[in-house]
Amino acid sequence: MTDRFILPLALLLSLTAVSAPSAADAPPPTRWTVISRPVEDLKAVFATVESVRQVKARTRIAGTLDGLTVREGDRVAEGQVIATVRDPKLALQRAALDARLTSLQAQMRQAQMDLDRASQLRATGSGSQQRLDDARTALDVLKAQSAAMAADRAVVEQQTREGDVLAPAAGRVLAVPAVDGAVMMAGEAVATLATDRTVLRLRLPERHARFIHVGDPVLVGDRGLSPEPHSLTRGTVTLVYPELVDGQVVADAVVAGLDGTFVGERVRVLVATGQRTATVVPAAFVTRQLGADTVRLADGRTVVVRVGRAVPAVDETTGGVEILSGLHPGDELVLPEGTR
Repeated sequence: MTDRFILPLALLLSLTAVSAPSAADAPPPTRWTVISRPVEDLKAVFATVESVRQVKARTRIAGTLDGLTVREGDRVAEGQVIATVRDPKLALQRAALDARLTSLQAQMRQAQMDLDRASQLRATGSGSQQRLDDARTALDVLKAQSAAMAADRAVVEQQTREGDVLAPAAGRVLAVPAVDGAVMMAGEAVATLATDRTVLRLRLPERHARFIHVGDPVLVGDRGLSPEPHSLTRGTVTLVYPELVDGQVVADAVVAGLDGTFVGERVRVLVATGQRTATVVPAAFVTRQLGADTVRLADGRTVVVRVGRAVPAVDETTGGVEILSGLHPGDELVLPEGTR
């Protein structure tokens, strides 16, 4: 295919050297039989470190923002109060309801006294049943009004508590568009949070969509912002999105040790875009002499070979270098004298 991306030999050899501790990290054999085998055709793409989910911490009531406690880069826990929205009208409503409740309680005490007096008069035959029923009804009405007023007050209390802006999930603060003193409407975002779980998000040209599947391995190069070289080496595709975006297929890969210190960081990734047949030998069998690449055969002859691209170890296969010419299937190679 004409659109293959040929990587520098040193880069792919470094990737092979730091990949999973299976065939790539084992010491090279002393003899090697040349065979042709299928190899993954790799394409270099840039992936970005992104959080699986981005959520917004929103206000639940309208009012004035006060007590903003976070800024970009801070880590927050789920349910943490990051700001408070204050509405002065709620305090006035609560005071008015408290006054009405106090008045109703006084009326209820008077109604209870009237009911007790009507009951006594009725028991002695001096009062009528109508007066007793009216007193009982008046007390019941006042009790119902008091219960309704208490419910209204509870609503105001709940609205006051909803002035606290809570972090909907644990993660890192990406953006804080609001400031203290700003007038906020209900539902406005105070901060944008990236959840703790991060992935590498890959974007490949549409023509490669048929080659990428869930479970495919990917090789990850050095991260420019990583404090340790070769901290990431191998990942696995966990999700291929069904919708093409701007002519590209989008996929997520999970890599051990990936963190969300810098969301949006770009990382070089090698992905398989098909298979081809090639002759691959471990790099230790190839020697550079006088500007030519050579290998040593088991019968003692030294053969000049033409070396192509490096082939990193993918899955359980052994990485090495591709031999374009000079060898035939079945040739027996031995390590050069200096490396035995």
